[in-house]
Amino acid sequence: MVTGVERKSNPVLVELIGALKNAGRTNEAPLWRDIASRLEKPSRSWAQVNVSKLNENLQSGEHAVIAGKLLGDGELSKAVTVIAFSASSSAKAKIAKAGGKVLTLQEAIKVFPKGQNCRIIG
Repeated sequence: MVTGVERKSNPVLVELIGALKNAGRTNEAPLWRDIASRLEKPSRSWAQVNVSKLNENLQSGEHAVIAGKLLGDGELSKAVTVIAFSASSSAKAKIAKAGGKVLTLQEAIKVFPKGQNCRIIG
């Protein structure tokens, strides 16, 4: 039975999972290894987090990592940095309006190589 990254047909996703695992090993950052293992699972089990959940669970200035998709339902009143595999355009607009920013996982590996001060949401 084929499991994990061998089962993925999206070459961009396979490359991202490899980069996350590599970053986790070289930087001794268990956060990136955890995110890679979550992305290896079927996409139907990935996290789908709404902006309202970020507003409930984060303080201003915190960093959230989502192993899945960020959706735009709800309101956000805090400036937060969100790192996600993908994000809807309405979610990006609401985060920018609140003074925060959205990063892709590829960008986040460079900005937070050790995964410091990042919380997994979803």
